[in-house]
Amino acid sequence: MDNKLVTLIGGGGFLGRYIAQSLLAAGARVRIAQRDPRRAFFLKPQGGLGQTQFIAVDVTRPETVANAVHGADAVVNLVGTFAGNIAGIHVDGARHVAQAAAANGAALVHVSAIGADANGASTYARTKGLGEEAVRAACPAATILRPSTVFGREDQFINRFAGMIARLPVVPVLRGGARFQPVFVGDVARATVAALTDAETFGGRTFELGGPEVLTMLELHQRIARHIGRTPHLVALLDAVGGLLAALPGTPITNDQWKMLGRDSVVGAGAEGFAALGISPTPLDAVAPEWLVRYRKAGRFSLIQRAAG
Repeated sequence: MDNKLVTLIGGGGFLGRYIAQSLLAAGARVRIAQRDPRRAFFLKPQGGLGQTQFIAVDVTRPETVANAVHGADAVVNLVGTFAGNIAGIHVDGARHVAQAAAANGAALVHVSAIGADANGASTYARTKGLGEEAVRAACPAATILRPSTVFGREDQFINRFAGMIARLPVVPVLRGGARFQPVFVGDVARATVAALTDAETFGGRTFELGGPEVLTMLELHQRIARHIGRTPHLVALLDAVGGLLAALPGTPITNDQWKMLGRDSVVGAGAEGFAALGISPTPLDAVAPEWLVRYRKAGRFSLIQRAAG
């Protein structure tokens, strides 16, 4: 990737920052493209002089996408949403990025999600599936990555549950039996760089990215509680209750998110994954304690006290 120019659409987000850091470390020049590029300026010190660029883009407006992709050797589309103009972003936006990449002869990695299905029950899954179809039609050589639930220091998944477990004596658990294969954000970044580095080999293929463990929602809560030294009462809610909550306005989960939880987020049988990309996935227990410590009663001081005892 040395001196290659890579445009990251949505590069200032949770996953994007890790991909940007991996590309910069590999010697690539990185162009961060997003609605408000100022929100990604924190990435500038990660690279050398002139190694990072920033540009505004709105994936629903093809002219801005073409401008952001112009002259790039490779493109990564990371844009996704759970609300607002979902179809415009997941389907039309994905098409615009793929068309621009193809027009520039650039390698393309499109980040989708496990469970993407053009006939899916949830709007998110359905639009992600239609987006993949749009990408394949416009740029057949694109590499599609489908990660399971991505975790890391800045995630809004593990951290949300950790915050609840840290402050509540009783924690309700929705869809306690739903299965996940949590994947470390750094591994998804490595997979993206691997796909770009050897686009001829990995182009046109789809990879499902899951971590080394499959955990139910209830088991995930139990694992988090153990890491932060808390012992709340975990109550697995009946699906009838969870569905009612999701149907009410102002609750922490939307009806569409409830539908998403009705399908396991695990790597499908026979799907290509990390092994095909030469990557060994990182277990949750290997990295999560590094940042979950802040949810302990005494924070990092609890580790000092435990070591002293």
